[in-house]
Amino acid sequence: MRNALLAGTFVALACGCSGWFVVLRAQVFAGDALSHVAFPGALAAAAAGIDERVGLFAATVLVGSGIGLLGLGGGGSGPTRASGVRGSAAQDTAIGIVFMFVLGLGVFFLTLFGMSAGGGAGIQAAHTLFGSIYGLGAGEARVAAAVALAATVGTLAIARPLLFVSLAADVAAARGVPARALSVGFLALLGVVAAGATQAVGALLLLGLLTGPAAAAHRLTGRPYAGIALAGALAVGAMWGGLALSYAVPRLPPSTAIVALAVGVYAVAALVDTWTRRQSRSSEAHGETSSSARPSPVDATTTIAT
Repeated sequence: MRNALLAGTFVALACGCSGWFVVLRAQVFAGDALSHVAFPGALAAAAAGIDERVGLFAATVLVGSGIGLLGLGGGGSGPTRASGVRGSAAQDTAIGIVFMFVLGLGVFFLTLFGMSAGGGAGIQAAHTLFGSIYGLGAGEARVAAAVALAATVGTLAIARPLLFVSLAADVAAARGVPARALSVGFLALLGVVAAGATQAVGALLLLGLLTGPAAAAHRLTGRPYAGIALAGALAVGAMWGGLALSYAVPRLPPSTAIVALAVGVYAVAALVDTWTRRQSRSSEAHGETSSSARPSPVDATTTIAT
């Protein structure tokens, strides 16, 4: 349990902080792509007889960087995004086709691994797909925590220019901000986060921890840095709560409990946001002014640009 808490805390923090930008930049599909890539990456390494984490991190980081270099997975803003609806549909189709190819590779490596692993392929696949956070040793937990912390620091280091590019791409380009380099760097960091989260909640459930708390934070506050901090806190809370719940109910898998709480956080945030908006409209209808109106992240663009 101690190792699970150590690794899970920092993995969840990384998911929350990077997930806030994933939601802001409409790159949820890219995050889903990386979760699909994690499966064949880990199994390919296992089939080759090397540490599965090598294949896991290599696959997610390389594919994340490739998505950034090719300009896939969203990330546009403003008029650029509105004028590129047809291009976005084509990109989504391309990523969807890659999904199927990647899953096919996963099945191939699973079969190849099964022929040489003496029946261990099923256990390996289950760990990759659904996570094995309770199975982490002390050394593995420390490595996972250190990598997740480094990814969080990296994301925060590029947060200001990345926020500028995400909200005002044209203005950022005019000021010489390297939008493509930031996109590649962010998606490479997202690949690191996805690989770390796969060890905790598995490839199939990764997206829930990555986007649930982050989307909840977007619902609750429009202030960028407060939103990033809130997303990280909600993700860590979901991790702690899920681990405690699975420990109290042994038949409940920790991955299921963690992701269920992460999705539940978003559901509660959506209800709170809806109620707040209705109260605000009611106040405006009666001629009252609301001093607690929630600002949009776009309001921060002027501050960032100056």
